Amino acid sequence: MHFMVIENSETMKRIQHIACAAFVLIASGLFASCGDMLDKESDLVMYSDKPHLNAPTDTIYSVIGIQNKMQALADRTILLGEVRGDLVTVNNYASSDLRDMANFNIGDGNRYNNPRDYYAVINNCNYYLAYADTALRNNRNERIFQKEYAAVKGYRAWTYFQLALIYGKVPFVTEPILNMEVDEQAYPKYDLRQICEFFIQDLAPYVNTPLPGYGNIGSVDSRVTYFPINILLGEMNLWIGNYREAALCYYRYISSRNGTHTAWPLGTYRNEWTRDDGKYERYNNIWTTYMFSDENYSQDGELVTMTPGDSIPSSSNFSSLSSLFNTTSLNDGFYALTPSQAIINLSAAQTYCNFTSTGDVGYAPTNLTDYRTGDLRLASSWTTYNYNYGGIMTTTTGRPVSQQFYKYSTTNVHIWRRAMVYLHLAEAVNRAGLPKFAYHILATGVNNNVIASLQHEYPSDSTWLAQFDFPNVDYVLRTESPSQYTTIGVHSRGSGFSEYNENYAMPTGTVEEQVTAVENMIADEEALELAFEGQRFYDLMRIALRRGDPSYLAQRVMGRGGMQASTGITANLLDTKTWYLSWQGKIGY
Repeated sequence: MHFMVIENSETMKRIQHIACAAFVLIASGLFASCGDMLDKESDLVMYSDKPHLNAPTDTIYSVIGIQNKMQALADRTILLGEVRGDLVTVNNYASSDLRDMANFNIGDGNRYNNPRDYYAVINNCNYYLAYADTALRNNRNERIFQKEYAAVKGYRAWTYFQLALIYGKVPFVTEPILNMEVDEQAYPKYDLRQICEFFIQDLAPYVNTPLPGYGNIGSVDSRVTYFPINILLGEMNLWIGNYREAALCYYRYISSRNGTHTAWPLGTYRNEWTRDDGKYERYNNIWTTYMFSDENYSQDGELVTMTPGDSIPSSSNFSSLSSLFNTTSLNDGFYALTPSQAIINLSAAQTYCNFTSTGDVGYAPTNLTDYRTGDLRLASSWTTYNYNYGGIMTTTTGRPVSQQFYKYSTTNVHIWRRAMVYLHLAEAVNRAGLPKFAYHILATGVNNNVIASLQHEYPSDSTWLAQFDFPNVDYVLRTESPSQYTTIGVHSRGSGFSEYNENYAMPTGTVEEQVTAVENMIADEEALELAFEGQRFYDLMRIALRRGDPSYLAQRVMGRGGMQASTGITANLLDTKTWYLSWQGKIGY
């Protein structure tokens, strides 16, 4: 088991040494574990020989131990959310487990069907929450372990949320299990709504609790290893249809991410053409570079949450995502996953709009090579080569064309980032009956000038809209200041000046018709911006369930090949139960 070194103080170094010793004991199986749902052969509960966690060395490396357990969930978080969607194709070099995942034929023996790993995290969280001494205070009368306690609440909530998304109905237990004599049938099964309703109440008291700060874990700021409470609340409210509360939760995170009443605009990073003599010949890919190589926690940082991966390939916590998506020496050139024809078609169907300093609007041609027609995000995040890459000669050995996904050029697994927060905010306000609010998030960006216009557009919602404060001085739109803007619409990250694009206009019709049309735009934008990041299947599922229309998901998944039937899928995707995994009759429908 690889331990990630904390480097911010001598105290932390001492804690790390203690933690290493504890992990040696854990690995040797000295602590108790429990029933068949939980993995009897892994360390499920740390410190089970202690009645309380009441010292910094207990609580801090207990949290780090939970983070270590989270690493086992990282790869499948991405794969289960992406391989079952419509944006990824599994090739002939993929394992049978991956092919079965893509074909909705995941059996009990599939390596990605292992609920024990999730319950290992949950059981450790339950133990921590039961035994951490939260009454202890320092000489300033501050609760010593409040930050850690809130962080563990977040880990548990996210893990249960993932279980419910994957399995549909799951055994629900909130007390630690400390022995093997347990009857799993004694625990109720909760579905997604019950999970969300429980944790919305459970997390609410901790929305203003800061995250712990342990300095760097390796080269990673520890602040990006937690699940912010407001985003968790936003996600759960979004899934169960509390759209106005979901929107406020996302906004609260945006307005407090950098401190109380601070700004976190979408930023200006984008892929764009640089024209030479009127020709579209060169483009910069600053969006790609910034989105996926920057893992710092800065005022303008994109990354919200990630799971640090091990740097040692032989480790059980080493992420396989890079080798599944890329040509590497570890896979001898045989990667398993490629973009589907559906995402290629969707990207090419966009219209790239250019706006000059003299006010001229123009559009890029549609006959460009290297997938650069339309939106530029796919072409810049996915590259293929016909020559030596990493010492592997693809043209002479019969291997597939070399491929690189810049989203998977690191051993760390990114879970949430800023664009997702804004896109889910757009989903929430759209379904709250304010489609023009959502459209502005996509096309122009949002500030208080936009909020004022929305109050005029939706007078009955003026009071509710007044809760959103995007100060004009911090959220500067490109239409207001072409040279000093701080935010753009999400669509402009890959399609140019969307605020001037006549092909990207606000839909007309009744409010109900606008809501449906804007939701379709949001779904497309989630694909363009978040492709291959583990979000897609759940985005499709959420919209299909919201509309009461299983065919919405089924048609898209079956159309991975460009609306041609996807071979290999025999499951009836019109039956929503096929969207979930099951395991040994103990979890799932």
